[in-house]
Parts: sequence; structure tokens; C-alpha cells
Amino acid sequence: MKPVAIFRHVPFEGPGYLAQFLDRHAVPWRLVAMDAGDPVPPDVRDFSGLVLMGGPMSANDDLPWIEPTLALIRAAVEHDIPVLGHCLGGQLMSKALGAAVTRNPVKEIGWGEVTVSDNAGARAWFGDIFRFEAFHWHGETFSLPRGAAHLLASAHCTHQAWAMGKHLALQCHVEMTGQMVRDWCESGAQEIESARNRVAVQTAKTMQAQMHAKLPPLQRVAERLYQHWLRGLSRKNS
Repeated sequence: MKPVAIFRHVPFEGPGYLAQFLDRHAVPWRLVAMDAGDPVPPDVRDFSGLVLMGGPMSANDDLPWIEPTLALIRAAVEHDIPVLGHCLGGQLMSKALGAAVTRNPVKEIGWGEVTVSDNAGARAWFGDIFRFEAFHWHGETFSLPRGAAHLLASAHCTHQAWAMGKHLALQCHVEMTGQMVRDWCESGAQEIESARNRVAVQTAKTMQAQMHAKLPPLQRVAERLYQHWLRGLSRKNS
């Protein structure tokens, strides 16, 4: 089986729980560390799937790797290779497929409930899950590409996820581990402080206090989503 390519954009936003999931299911994966200067792979057909993690940059930024990444996403969709995006990754997917990435009315940082849409696409991905507590860290949001099914919404962000066939874009984070929550609180301390007292921004203390109860059910949601996404991967070696 060809490996899954996982794009990391900053050192502290790695694949997290997704890496654990892939290892448990004996799915090979290769880290493409954009933060360390790795080039965007030239041919998406070298991979069975494409995963894009988060990062503090915008999909609209003028960075040298963004246009090649957008082209790779479009190539993956053209060749029926499953794409999975987390936060920035979901925004890159949306932009690549003709949708817009814009400022969200409210910055979301911390734990917050999302509700699952009432449509066939959402049921395919979430089954009998109707709402759950996700982890958020974003100030921008995406619109939906043409033909995409709306999957999730929160009180402060209408578009929290969409799917198009075997491709899944998430605005919220389901890949979290306890270490990631701690690392993000440390690396994002200044952002938390500058946004304190806003309606959808939690303190680092609150985020870390709540993670012990909220991570296990979130990881069960991640398990469900990743299992469904995994079914779209080709098991062929060539």
C-alpha cells in the first residue's frame, strides 16, 4: 500500500491522534514537514491519501508552498485519492476547490459544541453522533465548494466541516491529544491573552482542565471519521 502523505505546517501541529490511528491499522504514512523545508511532492499518485494539518498561517497568505499545495489537492480529487483537512488543511481544500476562506465573525479557541447536519452525507460520516465537544483554534473559516455536503456547525461558525465523496474538510480539530493541547496553550499564549474575555475564547487553564473529560469522547468521534475516510484509500501498491 502506498503511504498517506501528512502535511505539517508548524512543528506543534502534527498528526496527533491520526498518527496513532494509522499506526494501529498498519497504514503507512509519510510526514511532509513544510515547516522544515520539505518540498511539496510533485505527484500525488505516489500516495494513497493526502492529509493536511493545521497552522497559524492563512490559506490566503502569499507563501511559496501554498499554490503547489492547492494544485496537489486538485490533483488528488481528480485522481480519486482521498483528501483530509484539519483547520488550515480544510481551508486549503476549500480554496483549492473554488470556495472562499474569510475571517470568521468570532475567534474560537478552546472546547465548544458542534452539531451534526441533518443530511445523508453527514449520516454517512457521523452515524448516530448528533453533537459533540470539539476543540477549536481559528479566526478564519471556509465556504463550501460546489457539490459539498455540509456536515457540522457551531454557535459561532456555520461551516465547521464539509464532505465531497471520500474527501473530508474540518474547521474544528478532532486530532487532539493531551500533549497537543498543552503545547498549543504554550505556543499560543500571546494569542489567548490578546483575545481574552471574548465569547468563544477559553483560558489555557480552562482548556487543560477540561481536556481530561473531553478528549476521550472526541477521540471516539475521530475514530469514526478516520475509519470512514480509511475506506476510501486504495490498497494497491502501484
